[in-house]
Amino acid sequence: MRRHVVLILAALAGLSIQLVSREPAADPRLKSAFRHPENNGWIFVHLEGKPRDIGFQHGWLLAPEIADAHKVTALLATHDSDKDWQFYRNAAEKMLWPKIEAEYREEMQGITEGLQARGIKLDLWDVVALNASIELSGYYAPWYDLQRKGTPTAAGVVADRCSAFAATGSYTKDGRIVIGHNNWSDYLDGQRWNIIFDIRPASGQRFLMDGFPGRIHSGDDFGVNSAGILITETTITRFFGFDPEGIPEFVRARKAMQYAASIDDFVRIMKEGNNGGYANNWLVADRKTNEIGSLELGLKHVNLRRTKDGFFGGSNFPVDEKLAREETGFEVKNPSVSANARRARWAQLEAEYKGRIDVEAGKRFLSDHHDSFAKKNDPSERTLCGHIDLSPRGSKPWQPEYSPAGAVQAKVADAAMAERMSFIASMGHSCGIHFNVVEHLKKHPEFAWQKPLLRDLNSHPWTVFRISP
Repeated sequence: MRRHVVLILAALAGLSIQLVSREPAADPRLKSAFRHPENNGWIFVHLEGKPRDIGFQHGWLLAPEIADAHKVTALLATHDSDKDWQFYRNAAEKMLWPKIEAEYREEMQGITEGLQARGIKLDLWDVVALNASIELSGYYAPWYDLQRKGTPTAAGVVADRCSAFAATGSYTKDGRIVIGHNNWSDYLDGQRWNIIFDIRPASGQRFLMDGFPGRIHSGDDFGVNSAGILITETTITRFFGFDPEGIPEFVRARKAMQYAASIDDFVRIMKEGNNGGYANNWLVADRKTNEIGSLELGLKHVNLRRTKDGFFGGSNFPVDEKLAREETGFEVKNPSVSANARRARWAQLEAEYKGRIDVEAGKRFLSDHHDSFAKKNDPSERTLCGHIDLSPRGSKPWQPEYSPAGAVQAKVADAAMAERMSFIASMGHSCGIHFNVVEHLKKHPEFAWQKPLLRDLNSHPWTVFRISP
């Protein structure tokens, strides 16, 4: 009996040594990195150092969230298509990887190493495909089918993703910039867009951005860097076109967040090697010059507007008529579609709030439920705070009736916050409306395929985040 006890104790001692060796402190790459406990739905993560170290920290600290995010991303990318996840992995390896510069290759390799150190069995191509999932499913897959079948049978239709604004000069309360954005997504992945990244790279600017587990870029693109550049965007809906020889959009978006020190820098980085993937109307602001810009980045057509006294609203509509005609299937003259109804609402708010726009006004904008087409307050796909789950129309061709999708979080910043490397954010619908999975699936069982991974989406209070001292 005594011999068995000794053997058991020895085995436990060996296990404890093994467990200690896996503690974060055992790896010097984790010395400066940390994550805070969840705060009003958000997880704050600080990453620091060389690219591979930043990647390792990311993979280690967010390993459970990345594993979960991978399941969701793979489900959404494959559900409505004839493409399996291996198709996206192959595209990541053979098409995208050769165009990715060394710094971001290193970072994604580091993420993979961090995941594997935590026992998560995802490899490099899973990580690259996760980073590129938006441009692969919505842009590359239709292009791929068009080349082989003659018809662009998309793995997913380019979505009405996001509402955003930027204002400066006589439009704001103090004459300085204010910028805001809410993320429209399927609730499946939107519920996971709850990371606040504070990244201090060995080269380039330090930056604070919202993000998604496992991605080196924001993905919905809201952030501020230490050079005073604030960045956000809204997708150009129903866009088509892709250049497989170009630089992946997620690489250019991350590079711009990290290296842009002016609006000119931002435009140059986003245009260089443009592949047409994740085509957006980018809103960018420079707190040093008090200037805002709107970069409509199509594949064939690129348009830049900039001003030190003005307002730009974004809600997925194409601005340039030629871009709309030649690169989208958008219904420009239909006022009932989501993008046009929200565009009209931005025009109303721009006129109503001129001279009074500040952070509080921005929070009201992104929580707004006025349907400019129906001329009433009614949360739906036509309101700046989107609630497709409440709409009998859905948001076609992206989402069917009552689909669990819409605004999933929101962020606002002004020049004073940018100086402190800070912004305010709300997880869930910032208007206060909650989404309950059980109740919704009971009414709409056609979405039961999402049940294993779909969660409640609760509305949380606005919370201020800033870089770690």
